[in-house]
Amino acid sequence: MVDTKDGSGKGKTLGLRGGSTETSHVRQSFSHGRTKSVTVEHKRKRVLTPKPGSPAGPGRTGATAGLSDAEFERRLKAVEAAKAQEADRRQKEIEVAEARAAELARLRAEKEAAERAEKEREIQEQRAAAAAAEAAAAEARNAQRAKQQPTKAAPAVEAVDPAAAQAQAARAEAGRATGSPVKKTVEKAPVNDEKRGRGKADDDRRRSGKLTIANATNEDGRQRSLAAMRRRQERDKRRTGGQAGDREKMVRDVNVPDAITVQELANRMAERVAAVVKTLMQNGIMATQNQTIDADTAALIVEEFGHKVVRVSDSDVEDVIVQASGEDAGNLQPRPPVVTIMGHVDHGKTSLLDAIRKTNVVSGEAGGITQHIGAYQVKTPNGALVTFLDTPGHAAFTSMRARGAHVTDIVVLVVAADDSVMPQTIEAISHARAAGVPIIVAINKVDKNGADPNRVRTQLLNHEIVVEEMGGEVLDVEVSALTRKGLDTLLEDIALQAELLDLTANPDRQAEGAVIEAKLDVGRGPVATVLVQKGTLKRGDIFVVGEQWGRVRALLNDKGERVDEAGPSVPVEVLGLNGTPEAGDVLNVVDDEAKAREIADYRGRLARDKRAAVGASATLDQLLAKAKADKDVKELPVVVKSDVQGSAEAIVQALEKISTDEVRIRVLHSGVGAITESDVTLADASGAPIIGFNVRANAPAREAANQKGVEIRYYSIIYNLVDDVKAAASGLLSPEIREKFIGYARILQVFKITGVGKVAGCQVTEGVARRSAGVRLLRDNVVIHEGKLKTLKRFKDEVKEVQVGQECGMAFENYDDMREGDVIEIFETETVERTLA
Repeated sequence: MVDTKDGSGKGKTLGLRGGSTETSHVRQSFSHGRTKSVTVEHKRKRVLTPKPGSPAGPGRTGATAGLSDAEFERRLKAVEAAKAQEADRRQKEIEVAEARAAELARLRAEKEAAERAEKEREIQEQRAAAAAAEAAAAEARNAQRAKQQPTKAAPAVEAVDPAAAQAQAARAEAGRATGSPVKKTVEKAPVNDEKRGRGKADDDRRRSGKLTIANATNEDGRQRSLAAMRRRQERDKRRTGGQAGDREKMVRDVNVPDAITVQELANRMAERVAAVVKTLMQNGIMATQNQTIDADTAALIVEEFGHKVVRVSDSDVEDVIVQASGEDAGNLQPRPPVVTIMGHVDHGKTSLLDAIRKTNVVSGEAGGITQHIGAYQVKTPNGALVTFLDTPGHAAFTSMRARGAHVTDIVVLVVAADDSVMPQTIEAISHARAAGVPIIVAINKVDKNGADPNRVRTQLLNHEIVVEEMGGEVLDVEVSALTRKGLDTLLEDIALQAELLDLTANPDRQAEGAVIEAKLDVGRGPVATVLVQKGTLKRGDIFVVGEQWGRVRALLNDKGERVDEAGPSVPVEVLGLNGTPEAGDVLNVVDDEAKAREIADYRGRLARDKRAAVGASATLDQLLAKAKADKDVKELPVVVKSDVQGSAEAIVQALEKISTDEVRIRVLHSGVGAITESDVTLADASGAPIIGFNVRANAPAREAANQKGVEIRYYSIIYNLVDDVKAAASGLLSPEIREKFIGYARILQVFKITGVGKVAGCQVTEGVARRSAGVRLLRDNVVIHEGKLKTLKRFKDEVKEVQVGQECGMAFENYDDMREGDVIEIFETETVERTLA
């Protein structure tokens, strides 16, 4: 309950303080005739009045009405400062624009004055030349007239106005320039040349380019730049004859290789490609810009465009190597000799080299035989350096021995004293003679029981090797790798032979060397063992070797130590190749990477073309004849992966020697490095096994081989590999069928039995007759029939065999033409498995 003054209990109406409220009544109407009166309040808008002490001055209404005096003053000062800065900025812009306009006007006025002076000078010169020409013409006419009328008095010469004469000469000169006839007229009064030369249109056009204050401040108008005006003046000069005539065509020397694209030819001639294509079409050759044309066609196009043809060949890229190889030796210095150890397998070559180097390399070789070519550098007791190359002695490594003999200076032929001269000993002698290098015979194993060095010397006489002890010139030394006997004498003989050869090289030129061995290392990439022959190979050099190129990232000597450079006769391992080269390739250092890439690409294209050309030149008849000849030849495909390039080469050559006329070993792919998944895919597609020599398959390759059922065989000794492949190839040979004679029987009488046919009554005259054997019917010692017995009876019983002297009945399968007196030959066949020799 709300208390009120009148005590009625009714409260006052609610409203805002300080504001007046007006009330009114509104009657609402409802359905069914019902109404209701509602009181509505109308509130007046409240007007804020300023507090005492803060009078509202002018400008203190709206947003600023409620601000304090300090805030209002601060904002007012900020607005006035901004207006002042804006006024200063506008004034500076106007001053800069006026200064720029004045400078442009000054420059344009100076240029126009210079051009006007130049043009007036040219007009004066033209007038003077025209006046001189007119005077000369007048004198010539007067002289001609005087000759025609010698007796008559010469008439008085009319006075000619010089200005009129000059104007007439100028019109004549203009007429000759335009090629239109000029009518000769007489001027009555001199004409102002300045007004005639410049009309109103010229004045308006010249004035339109001037920059004034009004034009600069006019934002709607666009003025021509100074560069545009200069270009227009140059065009006017050319139009008036200042630079008349076409420019002379530049004749170029165009290099034309064996094959070139149309676009490249156009670029070399600096001509448009469309023009070159058009010229080709006019000559009946429909070619686009990306098509290749031959050298003759390119030369014809070059000549039609007026250029000079310079014929070049793709092989010219190797000229830089040829020039470097043919350099003058100049600074020759002594170099260490390169000595190759050669001989038969198991004659102690590696053991002898280990004794010299005081190492144990032979213990790390599988099977106790050397299967890789090695390069080492040894310091002799007297301080001299000697480079040794150790070659394998197995029959499969012929290419390695030939490669070692090719790069060597001296060959040390190792022969075991307890053995004799063997096939690989003879082969080593042949390689040394082919290379033209001296031989030193080292008779090894002289400490063993049964050693006979004189027998070795005697056997060498059969191969024209005469040692010093037998009156020859070939040095021979008796050595022992176990007791180190004769090693000092061997090193002395090597030093003596090297001194006689006078081995020198120039270390101050670009390096050149031979690849002794190459392999693909998992962590280091392609690695090549290089024997430097000329120059000095340094770290960072760019080189090309065979079809590969690279930059020397690191050099490692025979001890595995990093070196910065390698001089002549130094063997090093080179890292930094982009691919694995072939063993025996030549390494050449070039100047830049682009040249190395170009040479490697050229050699790669040449090798691919040679491989593609194999068999391509055969005719259809030759291909059909080869297919018919190979019809009965069985093939054994294999995939070979090896640790080094030389071993892969030796394996391929050994497998090719196994092939015969009936069985052929076909090497699908041979490479260096681990067995990969791509090798498994290739073997699976061809149904070939994979042979890994000192390498293993990686995890994806093993998984793929297990899934696809591809056989992978690992080997570490080469003769085990050759024997297994030979046994597998032997299984492809058709077995040999041999006949074994077992007896003869003579036909005494022929019986005809119903339901059976003819049966021969026979007597076994030799050997035995068997039911399962094959038979031949002989008549007068001529074979009439060959087949099998249908029946063999002894009396009424069917028997398996009949002994000599007994009688029996025989009947042939599907044959009845038997007569008395015929002889039956009885034989058996046996199948014999064949093997490759």
